[in-house]
Amino acid sequence: MRYVIIGNGVAGITGAAELANRQAGTIEVYTEEPHPYYFRPQLPSFVAGEIDQERLYARPLSWYEERDIEVHLASPAKQLFPDQKRLLLADGTEVGYDRLLLATGSRPFIPPIAGVDKKGVFALRTLDDGLAIREYATRCREAVVIGGGLLGLEAARALHALGLSVTVLEFAPRLLPRQLDEEGAAIFRRLVEDLGLRVAVSAETTAILGDEAVRGVLLRDGREFPAQMVLLATGVRANTDLATEAGLKVDRGIVVDERMRTSAPDVYAAGDVASFNGRSWAIIPQARAQAQVAAANMAGEDAVYEEIVPSTTLKIVGMDLFSCGVVTPAEEGYTEIRVADPPAGIYRKIVLKDGLAVGAVVLKDRKLGRKLERLVVQRAALGPKEARALVEEGM
Repeated sequence: MRYVIIGNGVAGITGAAELANRQAGTIEVYTEEPHPYYFRPQLPSFVAGEIDQERLYARPLSWYEERDIEVHLASPAKQLFPDQKRLLLADGTEVGYDRLLLATGSRPFIPPIAGVDKKGVFALRTLDDGLAIREYATRCREAVVIGGGLLGLEAARALHALGLSVTVLEFAPRLLPRQLDEEGAAIFRRLVEDLGLRVAVSAETTAILGDEAVRGVLLRDGREFPAQMVLLATGVRANTDLATEAGLKVDRGIVVDERMRTSAPDVYAAGDVASFNGRSWAIIPQARAQAQVAAANMAGEDAVYEEIVPSTTLKIVGMDLFSCGVVTPAEEGYTEIRVADPPAGIYRKIVLKDGLAVGAVVLKDRKLGRKLERLVVQRAALGPKEARALVEEGM
């Protein structure tokens, strides 16, 4: 049996490892990146100079060799012919398969902002992006990060660590609108600004200023921020081009069922590129779980994917933020139990529905954050009194 995997991110390599553990057949991985699998969440730390390039790599090359996993770097797939069970690579090489896993991940969304093509505008998604950003930052004094989400904040911290004056622009009226409510976001913003980062919310960028190179950013309300570098952290889009051109069913990603099967026979998808029940959370636990299910089914077993509860962990210089499940309910029927100590930078919240824990937020308490995350993932039975005792723990 010949197994072919497109993509060597967390989903692709997890799928390869699962197939290797089963000794299912020959395993080939094709990727457009020139680097073996590395820890993408650590790219901001790499940009900041806190870890070197070698520490980014998840496994030595010997790990793949010992498991007979053939990894073909700098080998992007150009075209898929599912009816013929073959791939065409960019260099013209044809690759046949018995079963195929599409783990092509996602790419940065580049908003249609005037001047976005100027020299000094970057997105941080790959190791090559990180290398380019580190090099360019040496000639800059000021940077603007467009996007106040997780990646934007971590990238801003990295640029600040390199000695740049950094401003974060968030389109929404608060930072992390998916992970925090207004009260929590206000406390969190102050903590971020205490680190030396500037924050502007309700900030709609209309133009990146400069001739050939960046010299600033202009907002719709007239505010202007000087910068020699702009980093876009405005979300991602699934890499579905290969699947779309091959005629597979696609919405926001490649549509998969609970066994990670696509609409084409013997073709599976997992990770950021896969759309299950109409959505993809684009989170590492989801990618791993989906790849494990896909590999099991590719190997002839029967495994079913159960959707992962989205959770967020952000750590910036000793500041831990945990956010899990429903944290800003828009409907009735939810109970929110919260405590806050703004001067201490503490915010804790549990969201209940029908006597079950369905969401939690914890600032600056890793142990409690992990405890509440487990309760939400398990949808544990929890009453208001018990919830209050938990959020007041240690205060």
